[in-house]
Amino acid sequence: MSLNEEVELLRKITLFGKIEPAKLKLLAFASERIVYDGGQALCVQGETGDAAYIIMEGAADVIVETPKGPLTVASLGKNDIVGEIAILCDVPRTATVQAKERLIALKISKDLFYRMVNEFPQMAVEIMRELAMRLDRANRRLREAVAKASG
Repeated sequence: MSLNEEVELLRKITLFGKIEPAKLKLLAFASERIVYDGGQALCVQGETGDAAYIIMEGAADVIVETPKGPLTVASLGKNDIVGEIAILCDVPRTATVQAKERLIALKISKDLFYRMVNEFPQMAVEIMRELAMRLDRANRRLREAVAKASG
């Protein structure tokens, strides 16, 4: 994938949609492209978060360790971003993200991610929106699980 193709991919992601193309080119250039095989982890629950990942090709599962074993809580695909919670909150990774198949991701370091958020406040707003939507989905699933367990 060329640098220009990566910039076009980044423009389609809500988080980066309002950032000028020259800055997206810098982001794409400064980020690391990593290829994962099916079964490989992009990040592991409990580890320190040092980067966020944008899936450029392929698919991944978000897996949470529970007392009863691993539980897949979400699936990710092209244009999805993952790993930003750990770098934004300085907390350990909240889940393991594992490639389902060959996957290509753009790894954005913590420092570069923070620079982008500081330079583009709209990006921070989009991050808040995304995290709020995830929290809403998690709360709905929790309510459904509690209703099933008590009903």
